[in-house]
Amino acid sequence: MTRLTALCLFLLVGLGICAPVLLLASSSAADPKVRSASALVVDRHGKIIYGKDIETVRPIASITKLMTAMVILDSGLNLDEKITVTRADRDLVQLTDSRLEYGAALTRREMILLAIMSSENRAAAALGRTYPGGTGKFVAQMNQKASGLGMLASRFADAAGLKVENQSTASDLAKMVAAADGYPLIRQASTTQRMEVRPYEGRGPLVYGNTNRLLKNKSWDIALSKTGYINEAGRCLVMQATIEGEPVAIVLLNSFGKLTPFGDSNRLRKWMLAQKN
Repeated sequence: MTRLTALCLFLLVGLGICAPVLLLASSSAADPKVRSASALVVDRHGKIIYGKDIETVRPIASITKLMTAMVILDSGLNLDEKITVTRADRDLVQLTDSRLEYGAALTRREMILLAIMSSENRAAAALGRTYPGGTGKFVAQMNQKASGLGMLASRFADAAGLKVENQSTASDLAKMVAAADGYPLIRQASTTQRMEVRPYEGRGPLVYGNTNRLLKNKSWDIALSKTGYINEAGRCLVMQATIEGEPVAIVLLNSFGKLTPFGDSNRLRKWMLAQKN
C-alpha cells in the first residue's frame, strides 16, 4: 500500500465514506474475513503477510504460559526434580478447577508439558512458585525476558495467565512465538496430543489432551501452538506452522466463540494458499 493510498483511505474513513480496512500484504488481496479482534501472520523473517489491529494491547490469558516455560528452561533448574502442588497454587482469580489436587507430585518437565499442552493452571503456578525467590521473582523474570525480546508493549503478572494484567499485542506475541520455537521441549509439549501422568502414589494415571484441535487436522503442519481463554481476553491462539513450505507465525487474539480461532486459522490458511495461485 502506497503512502498516497493510505492517506486517501484515512481521509475517507474520517469522512465516514468507507469502513476501516485491514492491513493486508497486498491491497488488492481478498478479505479473509478474520473474526478475531487482532490477527497477525508473519513469515520467518518477521515480514507481515496479514495484519489486523496488531498493536492494540489486549489480555492474553494462557498464551502467558509460553513465557512461563521459557523462563523455567532458561533458569537451568533440574527438570527431573519433583514439584508438589500446594494450596498456594489454587486459582483465586478465575476460580478454575484442576485435576492436580493438593499433594500431586510431578517432575518439573511434566509440569511444563501439562502447562503448555493442556493449559494446566496449577502446573504453571507451581512452576512459578518453586522458582528461586518465589512467584514474585519469577514474574519479574518473565517481564525481563519480554523486554529482552523487544516485547515493549507486554506485561506479565502471573505464571498461568489468569490475571487480566497479562497483556500484549499481536505484534509482540509474534516475537514471543519465534523465541519459543527455539526450545525443543516447548515445541514437543505444544504439539503432543495426549499424555498420561501419575501424580499420586497408588492411583491410576491422569490422561490429558491438547487444547489445540488443529493438531488433529492432517492439512496442518504445526510446530508449536498455544491456546488461551479468560472472559476478559476472549479466545486466543498462537502457532508456528508451515503452509505450502513456508514457515509462518499466526497470532489470533480476542475471538468470540470457542471455535473462532480455529476457524480464523483455516480462513487465513485458505487465503494464503489463494495468494499463491
